[in-house]
Amino acid sequence: MDGSHRRAGTLLGTVGIALAAAGPVMVWRGRSGRTEIRTELAAQKITFPDHGLPAELAAHAGRRVETGPEAHAYAEFIKGNLAHAAGGRTYAEISAELHAAGGDDEKLAELRQTAFMGQSLRASLMSAYQAWHLTTLVTSLGAALTGLGVALVATADALTPSSPNRP
Repeated sequence: MDGSHRRAGTLLGTVGIALAAAGPVMVWRGRSGRTEIRTELAAQKITFPDHGLPAELAAHAGRRVETGPEAHAYAEFIKGNLAHAAGGRTYAEISAELHAAGGDDEKLAELRQTAFMGQSLRASLMSAYQAWHLTTLVTSLGAALTGLGVALVATADALTPSSPNRP
């Protein structure tokens, strides 16, 4: 076997070892991130109402929000409630109306407060949902890198010339 095969084998082996070491770390971090998201959502004790949910959310009735998909579903529930309460207007639009009214309209001020709180909670839940997806990505990439690393090490081993003591 010539030097180029030996160098290629060494390079593949080194990269393979690095990937095989990094992959499990990514899997571990992805899984621990997922656990952290579950813990934080559970600590908030957010529960879907037992009744009155839109048909697409009826399966969640009475359930606690503890996963990314459940956080997304509850965020959609909030979105619908806000649209109804605010007549489809956003916090910014209500604030502009209040400003145009001289800031003295108590009903608009209360509606602005409701819109702010609802949109803030919805944004937090959407962040948990996005983080949930990132943990899936990190875990999956970690598993893929582990497999790739093992395959590269095996390929490097096949490229390494046999020693006289090796059959």
